[in-house]
Amino acid sequence: MDVPYDLGSYVRVLKLASTPSWEEFSRVALIAGAGVVLVGIIGFLIFVVMSFLPGGP
Repeated sequence: MDVPYDLGSYVRVLKLASTPSWEEFSRVALIAGAGVVLVGIIGFLIFVVMSFLPGGP
């Protein structure tokens, strides 16, 4: 894998990058937040199931 180390490639990427609109940002934040909540719920359900099994915490 050939990784370019010249400054021009970094400048080109920064020129292509743009600040997201509020709608795009809020949509991404909502999806990421829903993912965090979903993982938390799954972890909590695993904890509840494991605490009712014999030898649980």
